[in-house]
Parts: sequence; structure tokens; C-alpha cells
Amino acid sequence: MREESWFRPYVRQYGWRFAMVIALSLLTVLAASSLMFTSGFLISKSALRPENILLVYVPVVLVRTFGISRAVIHYVERLASHDAILRILSKMRVRLYRMLEPQALFIRSRYRTGDVLGVLADDIEYLQNVYLRTVFPTVVALVMYVTVVAVVGWFDIGFAFLMGLYLFVLVFVLPGVSLWITHSRHEQMKQQRSRLYRKLTDAVLGMGDWMISGRAAQFAAAYEVDEQRMAAIERSLSRLARVRMFIAQCIVGLAVVSMAYWSGQQAADGSFAVTLIAAFTLVVFPLMDAFLPVSEAIEKIPQYRDSLARLNEMRDGEGDLGVDPSTTSLSLLAGQDAHIQLTDVCYRYPSSERAVSDVADLQASNWTLEDIQLDLPQGKRVAIIGRSGAGKSTLLKLVQGALVPNNGEVLINGAPAHHYGEQIASVVSVLNQRPHLFDTTVANNIRLGRRDASDEEIAVVAQQVKLGQLIASLPAGYATPMLETGQRFSGGERQRIALARVLLQNTPVVILDEPTVGLDPRTERDLLQTMFHALQGKSLLWITHHLVGVEHMDEVIFIEDGRIAMRGTHAELMEREPRYAKLYRLDRPQIHT
Repeated sequence: MREESWFRPYVRQYGWRFAMVIALSLLTVLAASSLMFTSGFLISKSALRPENILLVYVPVVLVRTFGISRAVIHYVERLASHDAILRILSKMRVRLYRMLEPQALFIRSRYRTGDVLGVLADDIEYLQNVYLRTVFPTVVALVMYVTVVAVVGWFDIGFAFLMGLYLFVLVFVLPGVSLWITHSRHEQMKQQRSRLYRKLTDAVLGMGDWMISGRAAQFAAAYEVDEQRMAAIERSLSRLARVRMFIAQCIVGLAVVSMAYWSGQQAADGSFAVTLIAAFTLVVFPLMDAFLPVSEAIEKIPQYRDSLARLNEMRDGEGDLGVDPSTTSLSLLAGQDAHIQLTDVCYRYPSSERAVSDVADLQASNWTLEDIQLDLPQGKRVAIIGRSGAGKSTLLKLVQGALVPNNGEVLINGAPAHHYGEQIASVVSVLNQRPHLFDTTVANNIRLGRRDASDEEIAVVAQQVKLGQLIASLPAGYATPMLETGQRFSGGERQRIALARVLLQNTPVVILDEPTVGLDPRTERDLLQTMFHALQGKSLLWITHHLVGVEHMDEVIFIEDGRIAMRGTHAELMEREPRYAKLYRLDRPQIHT
């Protein structure tokens, strides 16, 4: 089973540690039971006023021994169990990163940031609890169940059956009923928590829009309502836990009374000394401590299942996209030619995965993109124009292989784009609206394009994007820190640094995803000229919402409601499409600002 891949390797690798933890847990219970048994015997023996202190000397020593050993063994057991689990947790986290990092493009297209944060924050943490709070306590309880029934059965088979019945309720009945009752409520809480993650993430990313629109109070009120709903579910689970614990304690009370009555009968019949009545009665309490955690341990199974389902869903993300591991050899070497073809491409999002950028009203067909044709041989420059929500972002994801078309084909050198998987980064690079710049040196930020690039190569691409003089004027040159998010530089300069990354990456295809949004007209004009000059010979797919600079493109495609409404060269569209000519004239004055 797929789920076993998150457990079985660690069981094999750390099996001896697990065995040691379980053995130490059993020794802890044994030491606690021996302490209470000996204490009960010592109390009873002392109440009989022994003629000589030596008659109770051995029980006194044993009480001290078991009291110290219980604490020591319990400490060693905690140390060993947490050492083993933290080792597993570190490997799980590394494995999760290695699983997600190559699929960053796919995950970004298919999941909200809040969902991914939910996996990182909760799911791996839940999986460590599988061992600490479920596996170890359950195994210890089962071993002690058999041991207690066997020991009591050695004295009295009938009473062993009664004690076995009590323990059966604690170990099997209560956990099963608790799991059955809480399953649906855990599902509700999971959905509510996921909703809160998404809402909070969207709020943080769009806080400016909430403030500008004057709806901050409305968002806060709606968020509080959702929090209260989740709190109500949590309170109901807490009530169930309290009821379950009350029932369990009642069973423990019955076991104590039954043991006291049975041991009294045994002493009256002369089967053992009267001093053992208190010993047998008190030993019930530490023994029950081994059985009470089972209900809580089993109750957490739905959480583990949910966590495993999410992790496996993300792990199999490439498989869902149709990636065949045998085709990963299709990758191109950086700088090699690439021919992109889209033929009769149609795509619609499932209702639960509609892209945030393409949520505009669609045609009755409900297609996000429909009947898209595109031929992009090496070196061709194409501008994709359309209003927000027209389908431009979805088109990009299809070209990058992050989405698979419902109909038609997206091919790169004759192979489906989604077959390239993580190696699509050697074919296509992207310059988007807000490239992230890290709080490190200028050189390190540029070097992200190719980590093994030399200082000379970094200087060359910096000159190509017209940053050479600026960087030379900085206090430490290329070693100058850029500050958080690149605050040392202006918006246009940050885009030029990102462009230098793209040049260093040296892929045959470059996607320009509205890289000039938010820049003033003069900066926009200068940046476009730099990009078109520096990217000579590369295939360009330029996504934009206005027409400044489109005269430099070989073809202009206007997408509206998921379909191609106009296409042709700039000159052709100016001549035959009055609507295009009007839009261009509205944008053109900005060129000379």
C-alpha cells in the first residue's frame, strides 16, 4: 500500500529502537505496579505491628527501589522514544521537501498556498504522533492485557474472565465507539481548518485590497465566525473526550472494587495472606494507566489517514498529471532549440481547482480555454493579450506542463509538455510580475539562474541587462546585500536582476508574464527594450494586458473568454481590426512619456 511508504521504511530502519522503547514502557508499567503492590503489602504488614523491624525491612527497600527505578526507566523511555521519533521526523521533513521542491510548478498550479502550508504545518507532525501516541501505547496495552489476564488466571479462571471483560471494554469497546462517533466531527474540523488556512492566506496576500476597499472589518467578522464554528466542533470533541474518560474511570472503579472483593474472599478462604488484600487492590491503579490512553490513541486514526491522503496526493501530483517516469529523459540541454505547438487545445478547471487568475465569467461552454492553436518555433516572438480572466495564465501553465489539456495537444519538440516534469526548467524560464529577491548579495540573487555560474558570467549578464554601472557604484559591488525583497533597488532594477537570472539560466524559451506591471511608462519602455535586445534568438511568449511594445512581436494573439478573438502581426491587426487599432492608440501615448 502507498501509505506504508511513510511507515514501513522507518520501522525497518529503527525497529530495534522501537523494540527498546516498547520494552522500556513495559518495564515502566511493571515498576509502577511493583511499587504499588509492595506499598500495599508494606502498609498491611506494618498495621499488624510486627515484633521486629526486619520483618518489613525488605518491603521498605523494595518500595524505595521500585520508586526510583520507575522514574529512571520512565525518563529513559521518554528519551529513547523522542530520540527515535525526532530522527524519523527529520527524515520525513527532508523527504517532504525533496518531494515538493521538484514539483513546485505543479503544486503551485493545483493547490492553494494555504493547503500546502497545512501539509507542512500539520501533516508531518501528525505522522510523528502515530508512533508516540498510537503505536507504542497500543502495543503496550495489548501486551499488558494478555499478561494481566494470564496472571489473574493463575489464581482464579473465573475472576480472570471478569477482569478480561473490564479490560476488553477499555482496550477495544471504548476506542471503537469513540472512533465511530468522532470520525465525522474530525472530518468537519479538517474542512473548517483548511478553510481557515485558505482564508487567512488569501487575506495576508490581499491585505492591501481589503484595506483600500474599506472591508477590513467585514473580513475580520467573517473570519471570527469561521473560527467560532471550528471552536464549537473542538468543544464537542472535548465533551466526548470527557464523557469517554468518565466511563473509563467508572470501569476502573469497578475493577478496583472487584479486585478488593475477590482478594478479600481469597484471604478468607486461606488462599493467600491477608496482607496481600491491599497489595492486589492497589496494583490495579498503575495497571489501568496502561489501558486508559488507548481510546485517545485510536481516536487519532482519522487524522493520520487525512495526513497520509494529502501527502500521497502531493507525492503523486506528477502521476495525476500523466507524467511517465520513463519519459524524463526528454529533457533539453539549456540553450538547445525548442519548438512549441498547441493544437486544438481545450481546458476546463474542475470546480474545486479553478485558477484564481482565471475566475472571470466564462461562456456557456464553461471552457477556460477552447480551440487554441499556437505554433512557436525557435526564435519566434508571440504576444498573448487579453483582459484579466481571459485564460492567459492557464495557457502559460499548459505550456509549462503544469496542466494537461482536456482535448488537443501541447507539444515541445514533439513530446507532450507535461512529460518533461521537473525538467521543464531546462526548456522554459519565466520572468513574472513580482520576482522574489532574497536578503543576500546581488551576485547570489543573480546566481539563482544557474548555481554553478562564475563571477565573470554573472558580470556578463549584468552588463546585458544594463546593470553593470549601477552594481559597480554599490558599496561592495556584487557582494552588496539587497535587503529583504530587494528593497535597496527600484521596481525596474529588481526586474532587471530577475532578467539577469533568466539570461544565466539560458533556456530556449522565455515566458514574460506581465513583467512591467506597476512600472512608470518610461521605466516600462526602457525595460522592454532591454528585454527584447537581451533575449535575441530566444522564443518569447509575452503575456500582457495592454499593447505597449507589441510592434516588436512576430505575432499578436488576443484571447477573449478562453478563445482566440484576433491574431496576426501588429501591422495586419492595425489594418483589419478597428478594435485592436483603437486599443493600441490608447496605449501608444505612454511610449513617449
